[in-house]
Amino acid sequence: MASGGLADRTTATPAGAVWTKTCLTLKRELGDATFGSWLGHAALRERSEHEVCLVAATGVARDWIRRHAWRRIGELWAQNDPEGRALDLKSRMEFDGAAPAEPVIAEVTLAAAQASSAPVLTLHEAPAAFEAPAARPARTHGLQERFTFDTFVPGPANEFAFAVARRVGCWADGHFNPVVFHGPYGFGKTHLLNALGWEALRTAPDKKVVYLTAERFTQTFVKAVQDRQTAAFKDELRDADLLLIDDVHFVAGKASTQEELFHTLIALVQDGRRVVMTADRPPHELSDLEPRLRSHLQAGLVCGIEPADRDLRQGILERKLTMLARQGGFPAEARPEVLQFLADRFSDSVRELEGALNTLVARVGPELAQLSLDEAQAILRPHLSAPERKVTVDHIQKAVAEHFGLTQADLLSERRARAVARPRQAAMWIAKQITTRSLPDIGRRFGGRDHTTVLHAVRRIEALKAEDPSLARDLDLLLRKLRG
Repeated sequence: MASGGLADRTTATPAGAVWTKTCLTLKRELGDATFGSWLGHAALRERSEHEVCLVAATGVARDWIRRHAWRRIGELWAQNDPEGRALDLKSRMEFDGAAPAEPVIAEVTLAAAQASSAPVLTLHEAPAAFEAPAARPARTHGLQERFTFDTFVPGPANEFAFAVARRVGCWADGHFNPVVFHGPYGFGKTHLLNALGWEALRTAPDKKVVYLTAERFTQTFVKAVQDRQTAAFKDELRDADLLLIDDVHFVAGKASTQEELFHTLIALVQDGRRVVMTADRPPHELSDLEPRLRSHLQAGLVCGIEPADRDLRQGILERKLTMLARQGGFPAEARPEVLQFLADRFSDSVRELEGALNTLVARVGPELAQLSLDEAQAILRPHLSAPERKVTVDHIQKAVAEHFGLTQADLLSERRARAVARPRQAAMWIAKQITTRSLPDIGRRFGGRDHTTVLHAVRRIEALKAEDPSLARDLDLLLRKLRG
């Protein structure tokens, strides 16, 4: 944390308020989704009394901002800043590599910008840049405080990866090396990697843990080559007791970076040090990786993280709501149908799921417990990446029939064999969950059945999915597919 004097000086500057006003206008002009994607994680950092820098989260975000929004940002900044300070634009890698760490004076998220027009200030130390060992120990380099095992919600989709991470984090013997966690964006890989790092530091404070994204690995390696500091770069990483590399797929196609990463991996493994990486696919699917590197990643322990099922998404929401309620000083309560809507609608990414809850809390705060489903949907409608597909009973019947290897006619028939009856009940249950059709209407669309038959099917599936993990997975996959 910055010293008291620095904190006072940073808090006193109006730059954060200027950026907040600018963001409020940009959000209205660009739209919620575009603003959140490219500017939602940008931070304002102070270089001097007369100059500040807008730091984009990535180089890609910086380039987009420069092409599509920089002129407008300059206009709004000039209108809102009475001090007339110069505003520069850099990516986080550029800024951290080009100058000593400066305090972040404002980091405005989409939810915060929507919540109020008052200044939103987040004051903390900026992430430190990669340095040689003589300048600063890199023991906790890059680890994010909010990602710990205490805030990670385990479930069937991630329980094996979670168990492996806990074992590596406590330096247990008999480990596999390297360990690779893989899964699509937003499934919890970064959370697990950070949690592992924090647990390793807590368990063995004398050990050296280094965390890097593959992008930062690439940037610092290139800079080390340019500055003729490759020896210091190699020493810093190969002196680690535990090296954590996030998003290793980023180095695909970068020959010299892959070569350096390969030799770093070999050196650490041969020396008995531990290496854990994440990727968006299993190693054998990373076809653009150099074959030797890909082979060594496959030689360790490869742990897949599957999409969170409905129960796990519900658990994540409950944990997140408890944390937000504690911070905001209000009861951790919400209507079951609201949480169910979030769990069903935001099924592709845990980040999007948590972001939706953040938005509701930012808008209504202590009134969340009284928020109705219609009100929640109205608040979140502008933030949905795409409109929810209107699903009909016919769509459901076709999807269920295809999933279970049947025909739509089978589901409408009088056949009572379990191989047909169970999918038919599942289709009725799904129709009740995601359409507005009444029980009698659903029954009529399933071959003229009575509403009591549909009610029995719904109750039967509710009971079975709690006992049968395979059926629960089938239902979750069908819901995801039908919602697009």
